[in-house]
Amino acid sequence: MTEILRQMLVSVGAAATVATVPSLLELMLVTSGAVRRRVVPPQKEREDFSLAVIVPAHNEELLIARCVASLFASAANGTRCSVIVVADNCTDKTADRAREAGARVLNREDASRRGKGFALRFAFDTLMPEGFDAFLIVDADSIVSANLVPEIVKGLMAGAEAIQARYRVAQDLDSNRHRLMDIALLAFNVLRPRGRSGWGLSAGIFGNGFAVSRQTLLDVPYSAESIVEDLEYHLLLVSARKKVWFADAATVYGDMPNDADAQSSQRARWEGGRVRVALSWIPRLVSGIREGNFSLLETLLELLTLPLAYLAVIALVLCALPFPAFRCYGAFLIVLLLVHVSCAIMLGGNRRKSIAALATAPVYVIWKLTRLGAILRAATPQAQWLRTPRASEKPEIPRV
Repeated sequence: MTEILRQMLVSVGAAATVATVPSLLELMLVTSGAVRRRVVPPQKEREDFSLAVIVPAHNEELLIARCVASLFASAANGTRCSVIVVADNCTDKTADRAREAGARVLNREDASRRGKGFALRFAFDTLMPEGFDAFLIVDADSIVSANLVPEIVKGLMAGAEAIQARYRVAQDLDSNRHRLMDIALLAFNVLRPRGRSGWGLSAGIFGNGFAVSRQTLLDVPYSAESIVEDLEYHLLLVSARKKVWFADAATVYGDMPNDADAQSSQRARWEGGRVRVALSWIPRLVSGIREGNFSLLETLLELLTLPLAYLAVIALVLCALPFPAFRCYGAFLIVLLLVHVSCAIMLGGNRRKSIAALATAPVYVIWKLTRLGAILRAATPQAQWLRTPRASEKPEIPRV
């Protein structure tokens, strides 16, 4: 091996190591924390507690009634709960279908300010003067577990400033693609918030199935309007030293795109939006840590954590380098990834089929690599919110 080639390979290994250290620390933290149980304080007795369930909807006439019915079924235990659909720039019969299902409808028309963040801000501005104690956000293409509303209310009455439920795939896991999507959501939306909660950290917000108290909105007004408005608002919360609890016993099930192109487009926009928000927020988080807000350390690590597919590729590259130190580090990364994904599967059920689906993971990794250009384009300021076609836009309510 020539000296020039050796130096090049050392540089590659060093760069790969530096790029993956935050991911290594984050995965070790959340995976270990997932086995710890957070003790929820006893809830306060309040019969007058009122909850507004906000359902932002853009052209969801085929799914909105299913969502509303699911929410009313969850609130059937007597909780004072109002289901409010925000018909945002709709050109179909979303508002009519929502009213027929029993929801209150807020119509919003503003073609120049489109997206979920704008719809939520409109809803909060409209509903805050009405005196609700808290607000729960559920996407229009979702169904919820029967205990969602009671679990959210229990957490809020116990003192949670904000709270996030589990977020999983709604479709039957009848294909490897759906199983891999479910594994990804189990890792990102179940294992990681559970791990953060286990260490007493803020669990995070995933845009669907999260709630905030009235006081939290007064302290940290909702101003997130990017493609990843959930991540943006969580960053505002932790910067204000607020903490999101994790409702591990309750679940929202979101409809995912079935078409490969639609799934690809959705993932590219989401990951590109994360990149753009990360570039904007990393300096602010570093500054906050320097000022003594050490709770931002984990948030910084989370923003620097690479997608698992890219992390796996880098680990394999490290294992291929002709240097024992890099090979050992790469092997450790691979083992950590396997443990992390295995723990996520253990939290979800359908374990045998999920493990079998992992055999197709290399194909998924290759697909992710081909989407890198689209992700970078989605990270530009010109990227816009688009509605993604769902796999099962039909009105009947599936069994939860």
